[in-house]
Amino acid sequence: MPSSKLFLTKTDAAVLYRRLIQPRRIEEKMLKLLRQNRISKWFSGIGQEAIAVGTAVALLPGDTIMTMHRNLGVFTTRDVPLYPLFCQLLGKKEGFSKGRERSFHFGIPEYNIVGMISHLAAMLPVGAGFALSAKLNNEDKVALAFCGEGSTSEGDFHEALNLAAVWDLPIIFMVENNGYALSTPTREQYRCNSIVDKAAGYGIKGMRIDGNSLTDVMEAVSEARAFAVKEQKPVLIEAMTFRMRGHEEASGTAYVPKELMEEWAKKDPILQFEALLLREKHLDSDDMEIIRAEADDYFKDDLERALRADEPLFDEHVETSSVFAPAPDGALFSQRNGNGSQAMETKTLRFVDAIQSSLDYSMAENDKTIIIGQDIAEYGGVFKITEGFLEKYGFERVRNTPIIESGVVGAAIGLALSGFRPIVEMQFADFITCAFNQIVNNVAKSHYRWSPPLNITIRAPHGAGVGAGPFHSQSPESWFMQHPGIKVVVPSTVEDAFNLLYSSIQDPNPVLFLEHKMLYRSIKGDVLNAPKYEPLGKARVIREGRDMSIITYGMGVHWALQAAEEYKQSHNLDIEVVDLRTLMPLDMDTVEASITKTNMAILLEEASSVLGPMAEVSAQISERCFFALDAPLLRCSSLFTPVPVNKTLEKGYLANSRLNATIEKLLKY
Repeated sequence: MPSSKLFLTKTDAAVLYRRLIQPRRIEEKMLKLLRQNRISKWFSGIGQEAIAVGTAVALLPGDTIMTMHRNLGVFTTRDVPLYPLFCQLLGKKEGFSKGRERSFHFGIPEYNIVGMISHLAAMLPVGAGFALSAKLNNEDKVALAFCGEGSTSEGDFHEALNLAAVWDLPIIFMVENNGYALSTPTREQYRCNSIVDKAAGYGIKGMRIDGNSLTDVMEAVSEARAFAVKEQKPVLIEAMTFRMRGHEEASGTAYVPKELMEEWAKKDPILQFEALLLREKHLDSDDMEIIRAEADDYFKDDLERALRADEPLFDEHVETSSVFAPAPDGALFSQRNGNGSQAMETKTLRFVDAIQSSLDYSMAENDKTIIIGQDIAEYGGVFKITEGFLEKYGFERVRNTPIIESGVVGAAIGLALSGFRPIVEMQFADFITCAFNQIVNNVAKSHYRWSPPLNITIRAPHGAGVGAGPFHSQSPESWFMQHPGIKVVVPSTVEDAFNLLYSSIQDPNPVLFLEHKMLYRSIKGDVLNAPKYEPLGKARVIREGRDMSIITYGMGVHWALQAAEEYKQSHNLDIEVVDLRTLMPLDMDTVEASITKTNMAILLEEASSVLGPMAEVSAQISERCFFALDAPLLRCSSLFTPVPVNKTLEKGYLANSRLNATIEKLLKY
């Protein structure tokens, strides 16, 4: 337990006092602006400044901090320039997120600060990713992730602590226990005596401190940092404090007993530190008054300038082009993997082998490429795709995780922001629901909001046909198509499995790569010795035809090719088959060209009939190709039911059981 006493020179004392009061003085001004309706919202940290300031003082500049609502003191202590910071808080054009985000939902990589998203505890696994990066790079760094006591009930809190414990990560989890999660008091949130008790459950070091004592916070964080670096293990700190304002200002504090407010007002961190400075004769009252005036003067001009700053202007092209980072030019890869007799030689692989070979090539090519997921190391994954990788690349790059889909995706964010290229393996695509928040709200949106592009590839075996039932057979691709910022790739051939996986790993943006389980060991094809990169988002006509188009992807391609051959033999019907290959971005130009040629189309998908990927394709065809159509668009989808396990029932469920009937229906027009 810290001693709550530091040996300070007068200069040290003045600097610390200035650090402590700076966020308070800014906040008091912001509250006035809020009352004047000059800002729209504010999450106040008044009464909690010692935690943010003491943490930022005790850590080194290279340590990454995951901040929350009430951590303004982290930004001011790390000397973040105030003008863009105020622009950010005011939603102005020159803010760090250019008006696309408010308050502290942003990060500043050059200051090693990563802000929050609204979904509490979501950034704790991200901190674990930063800590793993420091460990892999053998750096003298830690990550520190803030959360409130309410967040400790969230799944990401538990997944992050467990992952950090299992992987022995140098990370500090700082819980600001301020008494209330919005209006819910701690007695209604947990039954353990203290949150720090949870540390023992994960086998990690725990500390409980007075969060309103600046010196206690500094000493605790310094001690925790030294321990985390030396022992390469995590630490949980519970900092006891109190929220003197509402969760945000509109909430108020009517639910808090008056005597509790009075009790904590006496424990104000600034009053405590001022008393310490006077008692130890570090500063006198005149010194403090001068420092307070300097603190006010320090931010006045920047705030006034930010209040007058321009609002962002809407430019549709700028907004839409900011969702994804530019993909590499394919020409850059031509010399690397397109020349040389050895590279041009071919080999015959199964679908599953093509994926394994592409992963192997990517791992060998770049030592920042790592694979993380359940049972992928010694066991080689449930489909044996990473079999032998542990022996070849070592545990540092082929890492088993606990059963934590959300936690592992969050960790991948921290790794990607640290310069790694993480590949996350989901055992089955069905389990991706447990990581849905991290994928659609954190991974997909970060680059548009503030961050560098996140080079994350999420591999997920999907699809039915193997009698695996409703929880191991789903086709979740459309769940992610509507969320800007993530690319969705679904290969149908061995060649595409080989090349598009490599391309996904090379793409700087996050990619969801869906692999059909039925194809793993049922098809073979020839590929070059080295995979070829191509920018994602290009469909391909894989069978030319003039009478009808079947637009499809993944397993649907094989159903379409089989039907096309049957109808060629039986009806002399030329059916064109278009393989979308990627569902986001969609290549509607290729689709439009095919329909313009054939004038009728079937949209074939394994996903169910309601809001499957072809619903979007159908809408775009109707908008772009209306006058080219000689017949209605027809969808051929799987039933709108869960996937049954019985093979007979599953056969009737799948779309291909209705494909011939759909072709016959279209031919009647």
